[in-house]
This record gives sequence, structure tokens and C-alpha cells, in this order.
Amino acid sequence: MMYSFFKTSAAALIAALLITFATPSLAQEQKFKAVSVKTPDGLTISAQDWGNTNGPEILFIHGFSQSHLSWIKQVTNSDLAKEFHMVTYDLRGHGNSDKPPEPERYKTSKYWADEVQAVMDATGLKRPVLVGWSYAGRVMADYLTVHGTAKLAGLNYVDASQKGDPSFVGPNVLRNLPLMASEDLATNIAATRTFLHGCFSVQPTEEEYEIMLAFNMMVPPKVRLGMSNRPLNVDDTLRSLTLPVLVTHGAEDKNTNLIAAEYTTKMIPNSKLSVYQGIGHSPFFEDAPRFNAELIAFVRGAQK
Repeated sequence: MMYSFFKTSAAALIAALLITFATPSLAQEQKFKAVSVKTPDGLTISAQDWGNTNGPEILFIHGFSQSHLSWIKQVTNSDLAKEFHMVTYDLRGHGNSDKPPEPERYKTSKYWADEVQAVMDATGLKRPVLVGWSYAGRVMADYLTVHGTAKLAGLNYVDASQKGDPSFVGPNVLRNLPLMASEDLATNIAATRTFLHGCFSVQPTEEEYEIMLAFNMMVPPKVRLGMSNRPLNVDDTLRSLTLPVLVTHGAEDKNTNLIAAEYTTKMIPNSKLSVYQGIGHSPFFEDAPRFNAELIAFVRGAQK
């Protein structure tokens, strides 16, 4: 009971801070419906249903050590909210979702793939565009490998590598991720702080950064360790894709080098690469107006 109360209270506090500092206009009305999702392997996943439930569908998948709040500049954007049915969720081990300590819950591709499908089913998504940031590229690869493309309208890879090539990995990841799995709290916090700053070229405000650090620290070290060193080699899958694909990447990304995006674009027939000059690992946050405009155009086109 006490853990459940603390978990709920912590999430409520973060949400309240976000409303107060990042989006003051949201303080007067709720913009999403909370959805509790059960995965086939028995986890409870926290999902959020936003926008126009009758519109074209978008499923946002966040990155390593982040949360659904990463997408706040998309799901609270009035143009997106009027037109699109948007769903966010906290990956297993993150945010308000269950955090089992066993490594196999994070190493198995089918678990990740089935989690995505469970979120789609629970929120009524029939044919969404998947928008995946960073580590979510691996989750999207898991989904494509297990479930294919029949229930998808398109894919937007956002600073997300599609091959486990060491040359694709940036210095921010190499330097900080091992320390972010430390059980020593001081070490963990220091590495997480540095890693989070390294995710941006255009830095968030102090208040935004505090919120991000709060939800980053909700991810236990064992989860971070379990997610590490998963193989990624889906070249054949990429070559076979026929649905619309947009590859979005910040030119100054210190987590995933630009050559990773160029590789993905080369491998997927008829895919489009959009490079953000002066932007780091988080173009959807650093340049939200451009990102949102490109996403709107892409999702509209994917419905044809």
C-alpha cells in the first residue's frame, strides 16, 4: 500500500510540476485519459490517450531512461491535438510502468514487441504511425521482427540507430551509460545529470531539466543494465519495408552519430532523411515547431 501511494504521489508531483513550469495553460483542464495496459508477460504499463480520438493515429515511444513526458511538446500542441489521436506510454522499467528487476524482462525482443501491441490494443489504435526516439528504435525493430507492418501506417525514427555498430554510438553514451547503471546513488545521479545535458544541444530550461532529471531517476539501475548490450541487426527487415518512413536526426547528436541516420535511410527504400542543423539528440524538444510541422505532414501523407 505504501509503495503504491508513493508511486502515485511521485507521478502526480512530476505531472504538476510539468503543468506549472512547462505548460501553464494546461493547469485548468486535463488533456489525456490514463490507460492501464497489461502485457502478455504480466506487466502493467502506464499509457496516456491524447487528442482527437477519431483522427489519424500516432504512437510515441520514448528513449532510454526517459518517460512519456518527453513528448509533452507534441501531445499538448494544439494543431496535433485537434487532428490526431495520440498515445504515449512509459516503457517497462520506466515512469509509472512496472519495473521488474530480472534482466530477461529487458533482453527478450518479444516482450518489447508485445508491449507495443498491447498498448495499441488497449488504446484502440488500429493503424498508427510509430514515432520512436533513441532506444525506441530498438523497440520498433523488435515490433517489426515479431509483428510485421500490417497494423502500421508509417515509421518515424528520431535519432534512433537501426544497427549495433560501435561507430554509430556517440561519446555521451559511451561515457555515461555504464555509470548510470551503478548501484552507488551519487555515481548514478552524477552520470544521469551529465547524460541528460548531453541529450541536448539547445538546452532545456532549468525547470524543464529538473522535471526530466526526476523521471530519469525513476529508472532503477537494474533496469538500465538489463536494457544494455542488446543486439541489433535488422538489415533484411529494413530492406523489405514498403510503408512510409521518415528519419529525423539532430546534426549535433552526441548519443547517436548522424551516420546512423544516414545508414537507416540508405537501407530503407524510399525513406526520407530530415537533418536538424544546430540540434542535438532531441529535435522534438529542441525545435518543436519544425518537428511538429514535419510530423503533421508525414502522418497525413502516411494515411494515403
